[in-house]
Amino acid sequence: MDGTFKDNDYSKVVDADRAHVWHHLIQHKGFETGEPKMIIEGKGIHVWDQHGKKHTDAVSGGVWTVNVGYGRESIADAVRDQLVKMNFFGGTTGSIPGALFAEKLITKMPGMSRVYYANSGSEANEKGFKIVRQIAHKRYGGNKHKILYRDRDYHGSTLATMSAGGQDERNAQYGPFAPGFIRVPHCMEYRKHEQDGAPEENYGVWAADQIEEVILREGADTIGALCLEPVTAGGGVITPPEGYWERVQEICKKYDILLHIDEVVCGVGRTGVWFGYQNYGIKPDIVTMAKGVASGYAAISCCVTTEEVFDMFKDDSSDPMNYFRDISTFGGCTAGPAAALENMRIIEDENLMGNTLTMGERMMNNLHALAEKHAVIGDVRGKGLFIGAELVSDRASKDAMDEKMVGAVVADCMAQGVIIGATNRSIPGRNNTLCFSPALIATADDIDHITDAVDQALGRVFGS
Repeated sequence: MDGTFKDNDYSKVVDADRAHVWHHLIQHKGFETGEPKMIIEGKGIHVWDQHGKKHTDAVSGGVWTVNVGYGRESIADAVRDQLVKMNFFGGTTGSIPGALFAEKLITKMPGMSRVYYANSGSEANEKGFKIVRQIAHKRYGGNKHKILYRDRDYHGSTLATMSAGGQDERNAQYGPFAPGFIRVPHCMEYRKHEQDGAPEENYGVWAADQIEEVILREGADTIGALCLEPVTAGGGVITPPEGYWERVQEICKKYDILLHIDEVVCGVGRTGVWFGYQNYGIKPDIVTMAKGVASGYAAISCCVTTEEVFDMFKDDSSDPMNYFRDISTFGGCTAGPAAALENMRIIEDENLMGNTLTMGERMMNNLHALAEKHAVIGDVRGKGLFIGAELVSDRASKDAMDEKMVGAVVADCMAQGVIIGATNRSIPGRNNTLCFSPALIATADDIDHITDAVDQALGRVFGS
């Protein structure tokens, strides 16, 4: 570490943090006697804490974000140069990086054409919801205003996106929520035994058919959109079963329902293609993204639509209410698209998506090998470098492992200097999946180091 403070003494900073910072997703009572972990520096796939301890980061910044790794000077330089020239102007005007990144992004998304800038995944998803609601009023007398969302999926932390949140523990104590958001069942094949009527064969088609049943119950003339993650993230890293997405697409077309794909986690290479939906032949109407768009080097999110959706907001220029009357203040920042352009160049020039597929296969194989050794691993699933290992107390019954034991595995890995994740305050009784999403630059040695740490942790925690 270079160290910003003399002799790398960060005690004053830690004291300031403990006294004044309200951290995300963590109980602070322990900080009354202990201290918060601070990440001081990062390089490649590694980070260092306030004590100088080196960690291998297997979760890309804790929340699936730093896709191209830490310490990318070319991104920092691009942001610095842009900020000096023009840092911000409201989104009613354009900017050079905004125009160039939109053009570049659309080349990776056949069928899509328009990019609306915002500053977080939650905000991007809200823009999508507002688009659907305004279309309902413009075209359908307000009738097709309902938005379907899936059990276990997550779309953000605002009250509107939590209204479309399929993770009950995340939603607990924050209601009441906005009306017009309707839940559909999940498509988790590993737990199909918990769904009444689920078949042994063709589960994917059956799971999609459950969405149609909800549409028919609610009335197709009331449903405006279906919002789904291509691979469910915090709800357990759930890959869709065979036949699922083809049937979902048919259902949306049949009932004139817009398909909104949330790529906040999967987008920009995480699954080995530019966007997760591209693994499944999906033709979306709305796609949202954040996190890996600029790998955390600047705040940026995008709500991308087809030209058909865009055209609905300029079909009557004489109507002062006809256009999309929305604004995102920090969607006018130029740092985001400047960073995103360089981020995308790095992914292309270094063939990081090819590396993602190769290293993802290696990690899956390593975890499957661990499953042969440790009976607590009930299922391994994922796509590219986006992988989950579900822990169970009994493989036959698939009873979920106690989350305190799951937490003990995460803590043991941390003590070894490897940062992994686990589903956290998501599904009651189902916070039992270890989560892995190392940077797309990960090497074979990195992958083996991560899974070796998991092997040791499982051995110590469970004696296996």
